[in-house]
Amino acid sequence: MHQFPDAKAVVEALAPDEPVILTRPHAAARAAQFFTQKFPGKAMYAVKANPSPDLLRILWDNGVTHFDVASIAEVRLVHEVLPDAVLCFMHPIKTASAVREAYHEHGVRTFSLDTMEELEKIVAATGAAQDLNLLVRLRVSSEHSELSLAAKFGVDLVDAAELLQATRQHCDALGICFHVGSQAMTPFAYIQALEKVRAAIAEAAVTVDIVDVGGGFPSIYPGLEPPALEDYFKLIEHHFEALPISYSAQLWCEPGRALCAEYSSIVVRVEKRRGDELYINDGAYGALFDAAHVDWRFPVAALEDDLIQPLEEFSFYGPTCDDADYMKGPFMLPADIQAGDYFEIGMLGAYGAAMQTRFNGFGATLAATVTDEPMASLYRGDRRDTRTSNNVINLR
Repeated sequence: MHQFPDAKAVVEALAPDEPVILTRPHAAARAAQFFTQKFPGKAMYAVKANPSPDLLRILWDNGVTHFDVASIAEVRLVHEVLPDAVLCFMHPIKTASAVREAYHEHGVRTFSLDTMEELEKIVAATGAAQDLNLLVRLRVSSEHSELSLAAKFGVDLVDAAELLQATRQHCDALGICFHVGSQAMTPFAYIQALEKVRAAIAEAAVTVDIVDVGGGFPSIYPGLEPPALEDYFKLIEHHFEALPISYSAQLWCEPGRALCAEYSSIVVRVEKRRGDELYINDGAYGALFDAAHVDWRFPVAALEDDLIQPLEEFSFYGPTCDDADYMKGPFMLPADIQAGDYFEIGMLGAYGAAMQTRFNGFGATLAATVTDEPMASLYRGDRRDTRTSNNVINLR
């Protein structure tokens, strides 16, 4: 993979007809070090956010040893790339064959579940193994997150006690996990969820060995400036320590977006302009799925030296023939941008390249490594410390 100082150098050297995915290994390494050094427990990477083997190796080299895998394909991938990694199969619904292969062929010992049927499946597929870590997923609110994950998985609190009691009989370590939703914009999301964990433990009267607070840790996007992640960690630790759990209980989390958002961006070219609409060579079926389908706003920056007019709001059309290949934004670019101009779209390391398709024959991308900084960062130390705000609880 070619290395360049920045996106502008990529355009000058390649004048690419196709989009170019830019990777920043140093940004992913910095994020990994932040979580492994500052989170008060075990941080395991949620592979679905970006399953790039190169990224997996970067995270491993910077202290991430546990990986949240959500399919047997992810189990196989991570086990092949990182044979010594600890794999946790955290999808609550799995086929029996996937559980069987994960346990017997890839050394997976940790599984999540949210029903009695799934518990029975895991017990049968592993041959009633005695070395299982089983985590019951509790349904919690996603009201403080930009993308909800509350509807699909999780046992309701009123039904949790029976499932926890049954699961306790079939595992070496019993855990409770939850997910507050993607891009949680306040630490209160985790406090609220941990109070449900407290209620579930009290009702079930079982010994809990693992509490997994899931993902949801945010990154920075236009209009979405989260508090410092240290605030999340401090409050999670405080409420975890107050739970009625085993004295040796472990605290886990599953960051995905927060570990990889800064890893990638993409360079695209304007193929046509129609008023405030730009037709570009990537879109909803490429790296910009979130921009199209959940109206996610990504930072953008023009790469032409002669674009000097004030910034204006634009929307994008992607390259396919589908009207759904539309990203309304608004995205802020120079008012005089025209066909043939290039610009960079940042913060695409999470769910960007991972969701590319080849629909309509498009989707081919070049790749390059750049050494400059991502368009925004939680980890380089130049953000205002939001812990000085009166709106943030400070337990220091």
